Amino acid sequence: MSIWTELSPLDVSVSYVDAAGVRTRSLRAGSGEPVVFLHGTSGHLEAFTRNMSAHAARYECHAIDMLGHGYTGKPDYPYEIPRYADHLLAYFDAVGIERAHIVGESLGGWVGGRVAIDHPDRVASLQLLCAGGTVANPEVMKRIRTSTREAVLSDDVELTRKRLRLLMADPADATEELVEVRHAIYHQPDFVANVDNLLCLQDMETRLRNILQPDDLARISQPTLIVWGRKNPFGDVPEATAMHEAIAGSQLELFEECGHWPQHEQADRYNPLSLAFLDKSSAAGFAGKGRG
Repeated sequence: MSIWTELSPLDVSVSYVDAAGVRTRSLRAGSGEPVVFLHGTSGHLEAFTRNMSAHAARYECHAIDMLGHGYTGKPDYPYEIPRYADHLLAYFDAVGIERAHIVGESLGGWVGGRVAIDHPDRVASLQLLCAGGTVANPEVMKRIRTSTREAVLSDDVELTRKRLRLLMADPADATEELVEVRHAIYHQPDFVANVDNLLCLQDMETRLRNILQPDDLARISQPTLIVWGRKNPFGDVPEATAMHEAIAGSQLELFEECGHWPQHEQADRYNPLSLAFLDKSSAAGFAGKGRG
């Protein structure tokens, strides 16, 4: 099953949007209330191709390459969380989204959480899929920084394959097609030039000034679903439990035999779980929808 086989049943578009001057790649499908999917560090929108068909049957789906990632523009400054948040809101404005459900994996969850806290009127519900940004573990930060830089600064595709397999409980989920996509992205000249801007959150001082503290999480008022893999290489289950305890009314789901990409590794379980959560959140009161 290839990426395009997954997407072929859909009336889907891949286009570029000017988000406050940043050329932003966007995959869109479906109609209804907007759901925006955000990937993790050094990731790209293909992280959600196993989810688009199921969600687009009911929702207007947007998967984007975040600031400095994928084929989106890569301005020359460190990509800290406020920068990601500003870019996301600029994308909302560019495509006419007043308020959206946000699905954030890893870094995407960190950004989604920040936007939900600071701009609650723009976020209808929040999904945190192995979300980052609540702890600063030097060993994990070093693993992310080292594995990414090695894969980007060397043309050896095996290093890209190793970086992608690091995310998965089952290496087979790091398909060769995904490896080829990521290898091509990693070796764009502007990606290579800006890799340290992209990895700035793996620097302890930078991370600590961006981190989401328990008091921050307690300000999240939107319906929140937390999904965590028990074999997540970048964070243990207590990290997810702490998020759940800090966010009032949140729902926590632990996936067995799952790593850092639950939406991809266990799409057959994740998709109905997500849709049930979105339907419930929508029924509880969604104000505003996409105009574009």
